[in-house]
Amino acid sequence: MIDIDKWQEIFHTLKQNKLRTTLTAFGIFWGIFMLVIMLGAGSGLENAVYANLGDFSRNSMFIWAQQTTMPYKGFPRNRQYYFEYSDKKALEQNIPEIEIVAPTVNGGGYRENTLLVHRHKKGNFNVLGKTPDENFIDPVILEYGRFLNEFDLKLNRKAVLLGYRAYEELFDKDENPINKYVRLNGIYFQVIGVYKSKHSGGWGENQNSQVWIPFTTAQQVYNYPNRVDHFSIVVKPEFEVKPVEGKVMAILAKRHKIHPDDKGAFGYNNVGEEFKKMNGLFLGIRGLIWIVGIGTLLAGIIGVSNIMLIILRERTVEFGIKRAIGASPRKIIGSVLSESIFLTTISGISGLMIGVFIIELVNNALPPESEMFRNPEIDFQLAITALIIIILSGMFAGIIPSRRAVSIKPIEAIRSEN
Repeated sequence: MIDIDKWQEIFHTLKQNKLRTTLTAFGIFWGIFMLVIMLGAGSGLENAVYANLGDFSRNSMFIWAQQTTMPYKGFPRNRQYYFEYSDKKALEQNIPEIEIVAPTVNGGGYRENTLLVHRHKKGNFNVLGKTPDENFIDPVILEYGRFLNEFDLKLNRKAVLLGYRAYEELFDKDENPINKYVRLNGIYFQVIGVYKSKHSGGWGENQNSQVWIPFTTAQQVYNYPNRVDHFSIVVKPEFEVKPVEGKVMAILAKRHKIHPDDKGAFGYNNVGEEFKKMNGLFLGIRGLIWIVGIGTLLAGIIGVSNIMLIILRERTVEFGIKRAIGASPRKIIGSVLSESIFLTTISGISGLMIGVFIIELVNNALPPESEMFRNPEIDFQLAITALIIIILSGMFAGIIPSRRAVSIKPIEAIRSEN
């Protein structure tokens, strides 16, 4: 049964001490509220960064040829060279840690565009020669048709895979482009598919503006008989990318007569290391959030403890009178703890609910493809755990001073008013 008299007494006591009640409640509310907001902000930032990366292989690297910076074996510095398709086999045979080596050739040169025409529509797009392995390194969403396959490469098929923006510019809305033809460099190519990037922001825009054709076909169309502009390399999950990076450079340097110490002859991007740095950064951010959040909660707990001490000191006479008319120490302590638990619970739940409400409000206000902040969320279990901890702390904050207050003899408690 609910003890109505007990709850009336609790509400009366809280009402009689409005300022102290407000300060105590605000300390608890603010601690939980700030923890929820910081957790949501941290997750929103992290989600945006990882969403921008899509399903990109996190154990990979890219390497491309640059001008040499050191003379070697009679060759001068500043020599321009290019990777060859035969390098792919050499890397696969000599580095067992490698899982995938995917060559790419840039049609017409780095970021150079090629005119594509379909009926009366046309546009300039970046044409890349790709292999089927590309979809294991940086997967895309197929809106129409299929991806490139091995037969496209072996048969040098004039097949083309359009990025979504290229499709929008060359075809009518909702038109099925499969098996239709576009003219590329004066040559007709059959459309086998349309893809959409999984990346957001500029990365996704750039990828959606690309057009992919079979690697071997690109070599013929652009007269690059044995040229590779860059290699995409995926390392097996059980190995680190950094050691493999050095082995790749050593093999390519030997094959192309480059000085072993000439690191400037290669352009490279170690995606595995970048992911490790990113994970470390977000780990640090989460740690900082919890340090600040726990500090805020502790401040609220200390505030509750201090206010409970003041309240109990001021109510010594009240406790003495209750003892004198027959109230047991346990009942008095229970009444004090009920006040503390009620106040901290209501304040904590309010902070949690308002914090979640604000996070949802921000989430709904953000554009779906936001690059900087996306899908802020909190681990509800952690938030509830923090709430329970602060409630228990508020309860324990009242136990010691309340026990001390009821340990005073009733007559001495009543006299303490003087």
